[in-house]
Amino acid sequence: MKNVIWVVGLFVAVVACATQSSPVASSAPATDKVVAKNDTVRIANDSLEYEVIVIDAGFNTWLVSRAKPRQYYGLNYLEVRNKLYVMEWNRRVLEPMRYNPDLYLLRIDYDPRISYGYEVNYLLYNYFMYFQQQYRQKL
Repeated sequence: MKNVIWVVGLFVAVVACATQSSPVASSAPATDKVVAKNDTVRIANDSLEYEVIVIDAGFNTWLVSRAKPRQYYGLNYLEVRNKLYVMEWNRRVLEPMRYNPDLYLLRIDYDPRISYGYEVNYLLYNYFMYFQQQYRQKL
């Protein structure tokens, strides 16, 4: 199974793509890769097959300059916060007459039962922090 979490422009979308191959056990340790080009941030954990791509002008600068460093928050904290933010985000997507539909374009398919790993949760959490500050929204 290949899962991708996209954060593009002013919205966050989770895309799940199923493949027909079965998981293969690997003795290699999981490695997280961080790639930044202009205002595009990509974090991938190949062993978990999850990826977050953030394309939002200013997010990379904000992430480097204002975000708390990695390992500042525990994984459990990030997962709990992301679950709450995703629920609120999805609620706002369903209410376009009440909330700006240009900000909340697509719902997020974040499943709290899936272990996305630290990097994916860290990036998603920080995107929510950036989004709230940049667009003056309170999730």
